[in-house]
Amino acid sequence: MKLKNIHIKNFRRLEEVQIDLDDGETVFVGPNNSGKTSATVIFRYFLKGNEFRIHDFSESRIREIDHFGSANDKKDLNLPSIDLDLWFKIDPDIEFGRVFSLLPNTLSDLDEVGIRIRFAVKQDDIDGLVSAYEGAKALKKEGATRNAFTLSRFLNTQGSLKRFFRLHYFVLEKTGTDPIVSALEPSEAERVLSSLLRIDFVDAQRNIDDQEASRSNRLSSAFATFYKHNLEEPAINEAASQVIDENNQSLSDHYEMTFKDLMGVISRLGVPSVNDRSLKIVSTLNPEVALKGNTELLYIDPLLNHELPEAYNGLGFKNLIYIAIQVTHYHLQWINTKTNRPICHLVFIEEPEVHLHAQVQQTFITNIWNVLKENAKDAGEESLIPQLCVTTHSSHILDAVEFHKVRYFKRCQIKGKCPEGVKALHASTVISLQDFQPKDTSAPDKEDNRKETLKFLKQYLKLTHCDLFFADAAVLVEGIAEKLLLPKMIEKEAKKLKLCYLTVLEVGGAYAHRFAELFKFIGIPYLIITDCDSIYPNDSRKSCRADTPGAKTSNACLKFFYDRDITVEQLNNKEEADQILADSCCYLTFQKPVSIDGYQADEKMHGRTFEEAFIYENLDLFKDGKVTTLITLEGDHDKDYAQIYKLVKSANFKKAEFALDIVFSEEDWNVPYYIKAGLIWLQSKMGNQLDTIQEALT
Repeated sequence: MKLKNIHIKNFRRLEEVQIDLDDGETVFVGPNNSGKTSATVIFRYFLKGNEFRIHDFSESRIREIDHFGSANDKKDLNLPSIDLDLWFKIDPDIEFGRVFSLLPNTLSDLDEVGIRIRFAVKQDDIDGLVSAYEGAKALKKEGATRNAFTLSRFLNTQGSLKRFFRLHYFVLEKTGTDPIVSALEPSEAERVLSSLLRIDFVDAQRNIDDQEASRSNRLSSAFATFYKHNLEEPAINEAASQVIDENNQSLSDHYEMTFKDLMGVISRLGVPSVNDRSLKIVSTLNPEVALKGNTELLYIDPLLNHELPEAYNGLGFKNLIYIAIQVTHYHLQWINTKTNRPICHLVFIEEPEVHLHAQVQQTFITNIWNVLKENAKDAGEESLIPQLCVTTHSSHILDAVEFHKVRYFKRCQIKGKCPEGVKALHASTVISLQDFQPKDTSAPDKEDNRKETLKFLKQYLKLTHCDLFFADAAVLVEGIAEKLLLPKMIEKEAKKLKLCYLTVLEVGGAYAHRFAELFKFIGIPYLIITDCDSIYPNDSRKSCRADTPGAKTSNACLKFFYDRDITVEQLNNKEEADQILADSCCYLTFQKPVSIDGYQADEKMHGRTFEEAFIYENLDLFKDGKVTTLITLEGDHDKDYAQIYKLVKSANFKKAEFALDIVFSEEDWNVPYYIKAGLIWLQSKMGNQLDTIQEALT
């Protein structure tokens, strides 16, 4: 049995989302404050006994609660609930007995069953809630204080929510879009859930250090806990007691033997390397405190036999070991459950990248799977492998994950009732990348290129350690020069963009359009900065100056968004409205003719590439020798235009060196107009979000 998908409703940012879970690992990604943690925390509330608070309701539901409290006639009003639907993929021939209570029809041929857990008001005590609220409100002084005492504020007082709300359970039956539900007795629901699902958490706030602070997790304590729960029990183990009585050295030997397999687990993580220190557990016990796990973890130099205490190794190594111990502990606890072992085991690992260097992040999931498989093999239960849910902000971890296992949390506007004029992104939706399928963009006489496009995107995202799925917006640029200069250009023309998380993809004009469908799918705004790439109208292999009569473009991105045979002149005639594409989520910008100081107004220059356009709009820097790319100008428009075009086109012109020269120059320079226009658009597109961030910072 596996947990197939979950449906969350009215919990914090997650007003209504469905998340499909992979049989192996599922990876939750997305920008900060997009609901990834909420999707894991809700399991604590429904399955681990954590108490709900009023602010666990989605923002729009809080307003509904207050509206209920202020309404004179409550007959047609309902108080909202928080729902968690769990759908299990089952084998009826094997697991029928466990899921019998969840079968809506025992004669049905089902391969999945569902249960809804709902946190809602006690239906038989709504009148009591109203009465208690009105009584508490009556005690408030007249005026503003009483008017501000809403029902949500009353439910936020100590014990009120728990008093009037409780968990309700329902059997789900799939029938089209909405499942049919029937009530299930709480005692029976709890019994069924405990036999079907075990949930464990490796939290992000692990506080790994070597101090016995109240929130610390010393590795030595983790080893001791593992020993107590999963290995030999000293209270009933005469051999261990004898070892303790004899001397600590003997007990240290005992620990070495006992932890041999676990140390093997840690060694399979791939760190420490040959040159790092190995691990050793030594006893500091006396018989009176033997049960307290009073041990220390030492790091041993195998060549010098030099021992160092736990504090003398990096936090990343400690973090990795701690995660391995925790996951192994939970896994063995599940395997070693003697009676009524839950069929499904789900382990949440939150932000494992903390303190880990890039190479370890890339191999993290593979190494954890190696640990789990070895655990199961050693226990003789190779089929008992848990499901993993990993939340992360690490592009390195994401690099190692298959595309279809990624779930993208996207911030969005509230779906419920919202105050007029409010457009802040206070809710989230979840997008499964296994559902992504690009459209066919090939020519009519060409082969369908969807597989090729998807393959390209997967390879690109792996090769570049792309942080696309953590960004607020994206900028696609032609080459290294634009990428190097982009931060400075943002500083000059769109400073507010510095407040958001931009990802910059260097993709070239031949590939930028391949991202269009992916950006549309995940729904983030993006700016494409590309070149007009003029070519002779009768020779597609030969570049020409952009003002050449009848010149066309060789740029695949421009031809994708406009027309395959579009001319440079037609591109020049595009208005800003024509450059805003993909349902207003994309701005496509490219070079157009510009007037240059020192020449007649009608004597314009038109860059074919970024470098060419940059020189035209910053001629003073180059003619005065303020940068190393020195150009000798004659003051004649045609000659100067030809000279610059020839210089940039030549094989001796180094684009990266050109960009670095500008980056390190202390001279002021102008951002090419076409890029300036694109950055200003992107800043305006991000307007509400940027204003919210700026207000928070000030």
